[in-house]
Amino acid sequence: MTPPHRDPEPQGHQQGHQHAHAHSHGPAAPVSAHLRKVIAAVLIPFAAAVIVGLVVLWPGGAPAHERTGVGFDRQTQQGKVVSVVEVDCKDVNAAQLPVDGATDPPDGEPKTGGGHCGKATVEVTSGPDEGRRFVEVVQPDAPRQLREGQGVVVAYAPDAPHDLQYSVTDVNRKFPLMLLAGIFALAVVLVGRMRGVMALVALALSFAILTLFILPAILQGSNPLVVAVVGAGAIMLIALYICHGPTARTSVAVIGTLISLLLIGLLGSLFIGWASLSGNTDDNTGLIHGLYPHIDMSGLLLAGVIIGSLGVLDDVTVTQTSAVWELRQANPTMTARQLYRAGIRIGRDHIASVVNTLVLAYAGAALPLLLLFTVAQSSVGMVANSELVAEEIVRTLVGSIGLVASVPVTTALAAVVVTADRTGLGAEAGASAPVRSGRGRRRRAKP
Repeated sequence: MTPPHRDPEPQGHQQGHQHAHAHSHGPAAPVSAHLRKVIAAVLIPFAAAVIVGLVVLWPGGAPAHERTGVGFDRQTQQGKVVSVVEVDCKDVNAAQLPVDGATDPPDGEPKTGGGHCGKATVEVTSGPDEGRRFVEVVQPDAPRQLREGQGVVVAYAPDAPHDLQYSVTDVNRKFPLMLLAGIFALAVVLVGRMRGVMALVALALSFAILTLFILPAILQGSNPLVVAVVGAGAIMLIALYICHGPTARTSVAVIGTLISLLLIGLLGSLFIGWASLSGNTDDNTGLIHGLYPHIDMSGLLLAGVIIGSLGVLDDVTVTQTSAVWELRQANPTMTARQLYRAGIRIGRDHIASVVNTLVLAYAGAALPLLLLFTVAQSSVGMVANSELVAEEIVRTLVGSIGLVASVPVTTALAAVVVTADRTGLGAEAGASAPVRSGRGRRRRAKP
C-alpha cells in the first residue's frame, strides 16, 4: 500500500503561521476612522481649552518688585576666592572684614572665641562692581569652608555700609550640575536613541511652560488652580505626543491621565479645605506671601499637588496602554474583558512599586523635619497633625489615590478602544491562519 500523497499545503500553512506570528509582534494596527473621530471629539475640545487658557492667562513675565534682601530675594553676583589665610579667631570679627584688613570689631560687638578661622579675600567677578574685593571670615565649625580659587555666589546689600555690602552666600555649583546634566542627557540618548532625544525635547518644553507660564502667571495674580490645570494640560499634551507619537495608543493615555488629574484636583480641593491647610508653612512660602499677599497660598498648594502628580501619572497611563496593546497583538482573539483582566494584573504590580516610591520620595524630602520631631519626642499623632507634615500627607495620599485610579481607568479605555475595530488586528490575523487539527495538520475534507 503506497503512503498517501502529501500536497504542498503544509508549506502554505507554515507561511500562514509565520505571517500571523510576525503580525502579532509588529506595530499595532491603526484603529478605524470612526474611533479616531470619537477620540478626536474628546481631545480636540480639551486641547482647544488649553490653548485658550494659555493665551488668556499668559503673563508676559514675572512682575517687578522691590528687593527685600531676605532669603532668595537678594541681589547676587558671581565671585571668586582669591586667597585664604588662617588667623586666630580672637583677633578677627566673625561677621565680615573690610578689604583693608582692619580687625577690630565695631564698638559694643564681642570678638569671637579661640581657634583658627579662615580669612578669605573674595573678588566680585560680575556686575557693576566687578573687580571689587572684600574679606569674609569663616569660623572653623562653619558648615561651608572656603578655599583659594573657589567660585562663590555673593549677596549685595546696597543699604549696608560700603565695606559690608558684599558677603558670600553660597558656592558656585554650575559646573558639576551642568556636567551631571550632560551625563544624564547622554545616557538617555544612548539607551533611548530617537525616543530619548524626543524625551529630552519634551523635558525642555515642559520646563519652559513651568518657568515662562505657570510661575509668572501665579505671581501676576491668576488663580493658581486654573493656571496649574492649563499648564499641566499643555505639558501632558506636548510630552506624551512628542515622546510617543500622535497615535490612538497615546490618545488613550492622554485621556486616562486627564481623568486622573481631574480626580486629584477634586480630592485635593476637598481635603485641603477640610483640613484647613493654609499652604504657608515655612520661610519660603512666608516670603512669597509677604511679597505677593494676593496669591492664594492654599490654591498654590493644590497646584503643586496637581503638577507633582503629573509625571508619575504619565508613566502609569502610558505603561498600561502599551501593555493592553501588546497583549492584543500577542493574542488578537482576546476580548475587552480578557484584556482588562490581564492589564489589571500588570497594573497591580506597577502600582505596588510606584506608590511606595511616591511615599518614600516625600519622606526623603521631609527627613530633616522628621528628625526634629523625633528629637522632640513627639507622638505620631502630634507629628501628623502639624500643618507642615499634614500638607505632605495630603499631597502624598491624594496623588496616590489618583495614581491608583488611573490603572483601571486607563486599562478599561485601552481595552475598549483596541477591541472596538475588529477589521484591523483581529480579523486580519484570523483570516491568515488556516484551520488546523489537534496535531497541527490541515484537516482533510471528506470525499
